[in-house]
Amino acid sequence: MKLSIGTKIFIAVFCFGIAIVGFMLKLPSMFRGMDKEMHAAFYFLAAAFLNILFAKRNLIIHAFIFGLLYMFGYAIELAQEYSNKFFHKRIHGRFDPEDIASNLQGLVYFSAVWIVYIAICFLFRKPVPSNTAANTE
Repeated sequence: MKLSIGTKIFIAVFCFGIAIVGFMLKLPSMFRGMDKEMHAAFYFLAAAFLNILFAKRNLIIHAFIFGLLYMFGYAIELAQEYSNKFFHKRIHGRFDPEDIASNLQGLVYFSAVWIVYIAICFLFRKPVPSNTAANTE
């Protein structure tokens, strides 16, 4: 399915808008014991989503997405801490270096899977046929 770059950007911004709202809310008590796993899973899936949407097999775009997601995770943690100070009460989470480490873990795990996928694609790609008209002359 071919999407224009504008459509891809709209989809990404829309999804990350939902993610920001989700990260700013306090987790229900039944999920609080799985916070780190949820961080890693979210960043793994976010990296997969953005790489499928934008990177295809481009290592530079993959690295850019990796860095962008890492900075996004750090910014969310800072925003949580700031909003707690701004509202003078703890509405949701707090700045937690372990959350940032879990975000990075999810990104690294996806990158490992992505690199293996790219290597397999490279190994099993079909050769480009040469120009047969030039060979017959």
